[in-house]
Amino acid sequence: MQEDIAVSLLMPVYNVESYLQEAMDTAVGQTLRDIEIVCIDDGSTDHSAAILDEYAARDERIRVIHQANGGYGKAMNTGLTMARGKYVAILEPDDFLDCHMLSDLYLI
Repeated sequence: MQEDIAVSLLMPVYNVESYLQEAMDTAVGQTLRDIEIVCIDDGSTDHSAAILDEYAARDERIRVIHQANGGYGKAMNTGLTMARGKYVAILEPDDFLDCHMLSDLYLI
């Protein structure tokens, strides 16, 4: 893993369009700016993939990987393979982060 980014935030995504925008808003709103947001679309059949692509078009820190559905473990393994950060954090797509979470953890 290259360590040219402070934190890689991984988000495995499968059919969570109802929650995804809130999760993405809290990811891009982190006060720690030296992050990458790696979203792994695990074959979603709803609008999750389109939502991720829209966010990626607006923020260069976001990378979206689209893959056939293989389950949570495969999605996380894909994200770990793609991560370039010194540290890795996980955001479940039906959850959200306090805006200072990554900076607080990184500075500890």
